[in-house]
Amino acid sequence: MTAPLALAVVGSINVDLTARAARLPGPGETVGGGRLSREAGGKGANQAAAAARLGAAVRMVGAVGPDQDGSWMLDELATAGVDTGAVRRGTEPTGVALIVVDAAGENQIAVCEGANGEVGLDGVVFGSDEAVLAQLEISMEVISALAAAAPGYFAVNAAPALDLPAAVVERADLIIVNETEYALLPALRTARRVAVTYGGDGAKLFEHGELVAQAPAVKTSVVNSVGAGDAFCAALTIALASGVDAQRALSGACAVGAAAVADPRSQPRLARLEQYLPAR
Repeated sequence: MTAPLALAVVGSINVDLTARAARLPGPGETVGGGRLSREAGGKGANQAAAAARLGAAVRMVGAVGPDQDGSWMLDELATAGVDTGAVRRGTEPTGVALIVVDAAGENQIAVCEGANGEVGLDGVVFGSDEAVLAQLEISMEVISALAAAAPGYFAVNAAPALDLPAAVVERADLIIVNETEYALLPALRTARRVAVTYGGDGAKLFEHGELVAQAPAVKTSVVNSVGAGDAFCAALTIALASGVDAQRALSGACAVGAAAVADPRSQPRLARLEQYLPAR
């Protein structure tokens, strides 16, 4: 890639409160001995930060609260190289994700949306050469409006698994899901292009239900899986929107995901995307 890809990420911004414990608790169970951390997170912010570190020219469209957490989230995005001019200060508190991570890096997450419920597109204009990446931690009305408003490359990370309006499925140039979400969303079987992640078994790329590329997972030491899928989404969107062929793009995204799970942060420190893409 030569000039950086222009990318608008539309989505959630959260404070991640993460407890790291030996194992995940069962229903009604308390697990002690955990360590608590407080980090920048939210699927939208994670993808924006990853995309900026991978080399894209990124702006974030989202919302934070009128509180210190909101100011902190804006500072964290700016530090990652993200333009925050389209992030509004809402009336609700900044969103919070409550996360438990076990010794193997697996997690459980509950999200309190807060100001993310106030994300909107008022006054936001997208350029024809600007890719757009969204997730489903914001209103489906906003996702539908995006499908109509974005004139350029449009990607959706359909997580959490919610039924997508037919117009969104038809409009999206790329939809990204994990294997569980793919099973829950049968409409994706005929979508234009769908990437499915399979954890330790890598990822596959389908076009109208036909397999066009697959890549194995890159072996690494798993420290934290929170944010790894977001890094994968950012990498794959940048690569495909920039014209990288499907196989190289998918392999590179898997390599980025592997780098992310080896980092304890929800917003891992990544190299430029070119360093993860396989040789031509």
